[in-house]
Amino acid sequence: MSTTSTTLSRRTALLGALGAGAALATTGVSTRTVQAAAPMLGPSKPSAYRFKLGGFEVTTVLDGAVQLDGPHPIFGADQKPEDVQKLAAENFLPTSRMAISFAPVIVNTGSELILFDTGNGAARRPNAGSLVSALAAGRYTPDQIDIVVLTHFHPDHIGGIMEDGKPTFANARYVTGAAEYDFWSPADKATGKTERVGKLVQSNVVPLADKMTFLEDNQSVVSGITSIDASGHTPGHLAYHLESEGKRLMITADTANHYVVSLQRPDWEVSFDMNKKKAAEARKDIFGMIAADKIPFTGYHMPFPNVGYIEPMGTGFRYVAAGYQMDLG
Repeated sequence: MSTTSTTLSRRTALLGALGAGAALATTGVSTRTVQAAAPMLGPSKPSAYRFKLGGFEVTTVLDGAVQLDGPHPIFGADQKPEDVQKLAAENFLPTSRMAISFAPVIVNTGSELILFDTGNGAARRPNAGSLVSALAAGRYTPDQIDIVVLTHFHPDHIGGIMEDGKPTFANARYVTGAAEYDFWSPADKATGKTERVGKLVQSNVVPLADKMTFLEDNQSVVSGITSIDASGHTPGHLAYHLESEGKRLMITADTANHYVVSLQRPDWEVSFDMNKKKAAEARKDIFGMIAADKIPFTGYHMPFPNVGYIEPMGTGFRYVAAGYQMDLG
């Protein structure tokens, strides 16, 4: 047989095979085993992130998140709605819906386990208020917590102190700002405009007063953890500076409530801030320091895992989420 004949017969056989495959395809007959479709599992997000900070170990845990209308007017109520919407769109965010998450912080100093804020508790379940299960995801149990630090007394920070009327952290002592306690603890704060928060303070915080240490600005929780006045959001709101073996971190709590609007436009009003002007000043001062010193921070309402950096941007700042920096030890 000639070379040409051999080539033609191979080509004919190949075309015949392709034709048979096409015929099977057009008749709907599969040439492979069909697998059952995998079920939809729903959205998923990790709930614990841990990293080293010198001799400390820091863990952020997710207490959940809520979805609501916004950013305007919760953020930028003193601005035109279209200006707030434009800022959101420029940052790839929806203009009429937003999510707010909640991330307490756990610091293991090597001798004490310290929890900063306690989440929402039962009030916002099932979407938030899952601190105990978040602790479990971080491989901790409530009875291991030695100190609970309350940055301020808004419900999403004190809601998890009690569970079924009993202290969640049976072995803990408590630390909070003196000004914060003095403002919220009087019984008359459980009435009128402050009723919602005041009632929760009476049920969740006041019963633990005999186990509390009250701090002013620039005082220590333990060695290496120092309070910083961040009042304005509430009368006694405190941020915290951590330093261990030359490594630094800021816990800013609610100094900024939105990683775009509150940082890029720190002067814009936030409905959650009790003293709008003072809260704006705190944002500029604290995030100005973080940017100048180029240190990482964790903010309670930043995108989980809530750890990032700040760079100057116009009259405000830009949030830069941490990449692998914190994982290098």
